[in-house]
Amino acid sequence: MHNTTAMLIELGAVILALGLLGRLAGRVGFSPIPLYLLAGLAFGHGGILPLGASEEFIATGAEIGVILLLLMLGLEYSASELVTTLKTQYPSGAVDFVLNAAPGAVAALLLGWGPVAAVALAGVTWISSSGVIAKVLGDLGRLGNRETPVILGVLVMEDLAMAVYLPILTALLAGVSLAGGSLTLLISLGTVGAVLYVALRHGRLVSRAVSSDSAEMLLLVVLGLTLLVAGVAQHLQVSAAVGAFLVGIALSEEVAEGAHGLLAPLRDLFAAVFFVFFGLHTDPANIPPVLLPALALAVVTMCTKIATGYWAARRAGLPAKGRWRAGGTLVARGEFSIVIAGLAVGTEPRIGPLATAYVLILVVLGPLAARWTEPLARRVTCRSGGGPRGTAEPVGPVEPVEPVEPVERAGSAGPAGLAAAQPLDHAEPAATSG
Repeated sequence: MHNTTAMLIELGAVILALGLLGRLAGRVGFSPIPLYLLAGLAFGHGGILPLGASEEFIATGAEIGVILLLLMLGLEYSASELVTTLKTQYPSGAVDFVLNAAPGAVAALLLGWGPVAAVALAGVTWISSSGVIAKVLGDLGRLGNRETPVILGVLVMEDLAMAVYLPILTALLAGVSLAGGSLTLLISLGTVGAVLYVALRHGRLVSRAVSSDSAEMLLLVVLGLTLLVAGVAQHLQVSAAVGAFLVGIALSEEVAEGAHGLLAPLRDLFAAVFFVFFGLHTDPANIPPVLLPALALAVVTMCTKIATGYWAARRAGLPAKGRWRAGGTLVARGEFSIVIAGLAVGTEPRIGPLATAYVLILVVLGPLAARWTEPLARRVTCRSGGGPRGTAEPVGPVEPVEPVEPVERAGSAGPAGLAAAQPLDHAEPAATSG
């Protein structure tokens, strides 16, 4: 069979299967992400029906999927809202690093893998999956919830921290000199700073340049600009996802709203392809030998992520329900963890299967934790006979949190909206953008 014909048949079968799985998940009120991953395992190496002709196309589609997920996330917020989030959430980023990087580092040292592998596995357990969490927030209809700016604040801190972490890890793995590693780090930080400056100071000019009355022209320009910036960022040792997120931040008002509507179907398609691709490159036979240590590490870091989100939401003045939802939503690991493990495999081959099993566990449990952490915590609180300390919230069933009114953009629940909706319960005043 001709290679193009085989690719079309395989690709059509995969997309059709994803559509059917998505409909099944929708009927039972469940996120389709775990089903997409299981489909990838079935079609991947060592699976029931391995794919060959369409694998390269799916790999490219997976990269585009991550980029679009982060672009759409960036479109939800303006540059001023991003600055407010960073000002208010940097302590949460520090707590996130301490609680979630330490288990990976300790596990690597206990396994005897050495300090370089410890740095790598610390990154695997530290970074939540922005792609998975963005999809989960959309699937559960929580983009307008009060805890969402807190979640996004932690994710933004993590994504931007990758601009520092990845060059350091790469230098350690390559064994380069301190000067060489410092140069790579300076280039990375300079790139992030330049993009942030353009987004903050000249965002309206960028929006005016790409604005168009034609939906076709707007789609082409925004998509082309996003892919270009993501590619340049990747070339300069900055995450392509960070570049795409910052492009979304740079676009404002009508342009952001128009681009959101045009790109949403593409985002859904390529995001599904991304999760399938993740499963395609996991041989099911490699999972059982490392399942127990990966499961133990997953349980520990699931608890530390929930604690991170709870602490960050409490610091933002949210009631107990929002705190538990924030913690549960942050559980999933994904794209960054796999990238980090892939870099480290050359130095410590054993980190590959462990990281793969670990991420598969949490990328499946992540959507479940996002959905069920708050109801389970509420039931435990009810059985214990007392409400959470420090809150005035009654025990028992309560009405769901109403979405915050949109701020500047349709579908946005930015930090400004959060600050207007309710006061903070800590001594630090809410930061405002200049």
